[in-house]
Amino acid sequence: MVGLLVTRLPDGRAALPTVPPELALPAGAVAQAVTFGAGWTAIVTTDNRILIFGADGGLQQDVPILTPPNN
Repeated sequence: MVGLLVTRLPDGRAALPTVPPELALPAGAVAQAVTFGAGWTAIVTTDNRILIFGADGGLQQDVPILTPPNN
């Protein structure tokens, strides 16, 4: 059982994702959540947007999150 765990668990030395040092949020934006993909970083902001940044830290997309109206 130990052998199976050792061979199947991810390598603890694997590189963790990092935020590009050049990445800067637009003025007034506050990060609420962050996720990483292959070559991109997505930041969900408190003003209901998803900001997609490239590996170089440049803003690629600004996607509004549409919320239903309050009834």
